[in-house]
Formats: sequence, structure tokens, C-alpha cells
Amino acid sequence: MGKALISRNDPPKTRITAILEALTTAYPGATCALHYKNPYQLLVATILSAQCTDVRVNIVTPKFFARYPNAAALVKASQDEVEELIRSTGFFRNKTKSLLACAKVLVKKHGGEVPDSMEALVELPGVGRKTANVILGNAFGIESGVVVDTHVRRLSERLGLSKQTDPEKIEQDLMKIVPRGQWVDFGHQLILHGRQICQARKPKCGECLLVELCPSAIIG
Repeated sequence: MGKALISRNDPPKTRITAILEALTTAYPGATCALHYKNPYQLLVATILSAQCTDVRVNIVTPKFFARYPNAAALVKASQDEVEELIRSTGFFRNKTKSLLACAKVLVKKHGGEVPDSMEALVELPGVGRKTANVILGNAFGIESGVVVDTHVRRLSERLGLSKQTDPEKIEQDLMKIVPRGQWVDFGHQLILHGRQICQARKPKCGECLLVELCPSAIIG
């Protein structure tokens, strides 16, 4: 089926190839916006990114990593010390508790190293499937699924790719239609598109490259 014959009202499986091609053209080389040099740094940054912008996290983490370069150093930190460093990321008390508890498990069970399996990662305090997907896909190059953050959740609904509201159910829907091998890139591309074009309050449908493929597009 040629692109010209694809309608915004067609099923997701019919539209997904054209959607993927358009996103890849618009956002070539899309990557994780969090700054990190190793799995430990990405783990910390991802925990800090909850309900906080990546820009803010990237401002906070250099000082954090200078003081706590690894889990062994972090496990010796006090609650007050960590809270002060990450205060500007919001929800800093709960995030501090998660970081300290996570470091403790890493040191005790994993020799201070971040594990590279979904099963082990989701057992870490403060780590759910979304965070595990971020770490596996970006730090280890393991495609375990699609990262479903607020942008991916919103765009999946608007693009008619999933009718679910639960992130894990949305992820399952996306994994069924997006070919494996593109899960990580698709997540990055959709997040960028959500930030730049398909914004929460007022999507820029007039500037959107997916307008002909989107059942929610406002035309005119």
C-alpha cells in the first residue's frame, strides 16, 4: 500500500511504517537527553528525572557524580547530603530514599554494578519498567521494550496507537506494531516530537509531519 493511500483512520498496523519513516526523517540520530557516562550515572539520572525536566537533571548531576562517582560512594552518603544536592529536581526526599536504598542493593547484591536484566533492575528501589527500559536500551544496548513516559503516553493516544491508559499496557500495544530493533529509537523520536510539536496543551498540528496519519489532528 502506498503512502498516498494510507488514511489517518486506518488501523495502527497499516499506519505504523509511514509513522516510523516520518519520525526517522525528522529526528535522525535521536538519543537519550540525559547526560551520562556509564550505567550507574544513567540509573541515577533516570530516577531524578521523575516529574522533572531532563534539562534540570543535567544541571544537577555533574556535582552529584563528582561527589558520588559510584554506588559504593553513594551508599556512604547521608540523607541530608543527598537531599541538598538534588533538591531542585523536586520530590527530593523520596528520590533520596530511593537512591540510597538502590545503592545499598547494588553494593550488596551486584558488587556495586548496575545489572543488565529487566528482572534484576525492577527489583531495585525506585526502578520500574520504564526506568529499566531506559537503562537497558541506552546503557547496555538491550531492547527490552518501549519507554513509555508522559510524552509517549500522550502521543500513543493521539496517534491512535493504543487505547490503553496504563503505561505497561501501552508498551505492549506498541511492541506489537513497532518492529523490534526500532523500539529504542521510536521512544526517543516520539519523546522529541512530543516536546517540540505534539505538546500537551496545544499541539502544533499545522507544523506536524504526521498530520495525515493522525486521527486526532486538528486541520485548518
